[in-house]
Amino acid sequence: MQKHYFEYLSTVASRQWNDLALSDYNEPQQYTFGEMAATILRLHQLFRLLGIKEGDKIALCGRNCANWAVAYLAIMSYRAVVVSILQDFKAEDVDHLLTHSDSRLLFVGPYVWKELQAQPLKDLEAVISLPDWSCLRAKDENNIPDAEQLEAAFRKVYPRGITADDFHFDLNPDELCLINYTSGSTGSPKGVMLNARSLSNNVETGMSMLPVDPGQRLVSMLPLAHMFGQVCEFLYPLCSGTHIYFLTKSPTPSILLKAMQDVKPYIVVTVPLVIEKIYKKNINPLLSRKVIKFLWRTPGIGPIIRRKVRKALTTAFGGELRYFICGGAAISPDVEACMKDIKFPISVGYGMTECGPLIGGNPPKYFVAHSGGVPVPNMEVMIDQPNQFGVGEILVRGENVMMGYYKNEEATIASFTDDGWMRTGDLGCLDKHKNIFIKGRNKTMILGASGQNIYPEEIEDKLNNLEGVGESIIVEREGRLVGLVFPDEQVSRRLSIEDLRELMKQNVQKLNKLIPGYSQVSDIELKDEPFEKTPKKSIKRFMYK
Repeated sequence: MQKHYFEYLSTVASRQWNDLALSDYNEPQQYTFGEMAATILRLHQLFRLLGIKEGDKIALCGRNCANWAVAYLAIMSYRAVVVSILQDFKAEDVDHLLTHSDSRLLFVGPYVWKELQAQPLKDLEAVISLPDWSCLRAKDENNIPDAEQLEAAFRKVYPRGITADDFHFDLNPDELCLINYTSGSTGSPKGVMLNARSLSNNVETGMSMLPVDPGQRLVSMLPLAHMFGQVCEFLYPLCSGTHIYFLTKSPTPSILLKAMQDVKPYIVVTVPLVIEKIYKKNINPLLSRKVIKFLWRTPGIGPIIRRKVRKALTTAFGGELRYFICGGAAISPDVEACMKDIKFPISVGYGMTECGPLIGGNPPKYFVAHSGGVPVPNMEVMIDQPNQFGVGEILVRGENVMMGYYKNEEATIASFTDDGWMRTGDLGCLDKHKNIFIKGRNKTMILGASGQNIYPEEIEDKLNNLEGVGESIIVEREGRLVGLVFPDEQVSRRLSIEDLRELMKQNVQKLNKLIPGYSQVSDIELKDEPFEKTPKKSIKRFMYK
């Protein structure tokens, strides 16, 4: 039987009890492995005093921080179910997801609570502050234990304090342990249900592909509410004995590069846009010079230049980098070719929330250009109905695959074939070594600059309700979101083209107040003719860019 990832964590905690495990970068909050374990067990007492039972849903919504990680581990080790919600969702959407998920308790960050406190939150027993574990709201104020009661309950169970021997749990890897919402839609939200077997296999994959020396360091920058950041920047490294630094503020280039210099991480996990921006700003101008182009391939001097470029890039990320892992989207061919040329330790993986998230990957030394790696351990990949070029829909099955969508049986059934393969919605092919090559996407999801999932249909639903908009689609252009709009015919008949354009400028401002910051629309472009439609009257998105 597969080990639960908590077995790895318990072993590491015992071995590195006094070593630092979790820190908020440039802030005082930090935990050794022992302090992390003690706080987790204290939170277990809080759950018991609040009447939380095994299997109950507990939501997490806040910015990346050490306390987010501690709360997550406390919920799972209690055998409750984590409901992870992206902190950028609008307050009314968060409230809707709390209701949809049947959450009984909410851990919330101050940024989220500022907007969320106006919502009814009627089904929650209590709302707990992530920064200090205080109670912000309760259904029954008399049922909330104060610090003295909580400490008394803890001391009753652990009269001599805790040791590493107390940090072990009887956990079933096949139980539901996580519901991860892929969007904030208020229609039919998709809460991906994952068991601990999926998470544990993901953790073991990371440990085998990207081995870590205990005490190594990492900067966590991707949203913890997304599976890519949750597994690759939190669970896998922590179970390997890594000291994780959480960026608690938006990772601007200046903050990110300073953090890299201070922390000196062994690994960087990010989306391709990060390395593409660095390439465009720092490397491409150098490679565009005629003399460098000539010398780049010149025997003797070429390898020296490429080594210097690799060293400069490695130094920019702290100087101790062993792995640079990208996911979520394809990397630019020019950037990829350059990284391979200079032997930079880059690799691109393939995955999705529904696989918690890994489907394909490779260590940097085995990375094949343009691919998403080979199927990770205990996962199978096949191509459904390949065409003459071997391209078809990518189907997967194995231990990483979700249990289904929470309270959405229709979407769950549609996601699987009759013989149990899960449909990814992606088009691709395999080479003879089983490397996965993505050729296109049936899905419309756009990856934001910091790894957020952007669903254009949600933006379009709001845009279509604004004055003068007949129908619309959202497209991505050079990292910006642009709305393509065919105007409402009645409005366009009574307004001049100048007035119509001014109306659309106002609509951009109105729209951006309704949607998260990471999915802001920069402009609206008017179309002269209605969009081309399929027989089902859906817009043929592939025709518009």
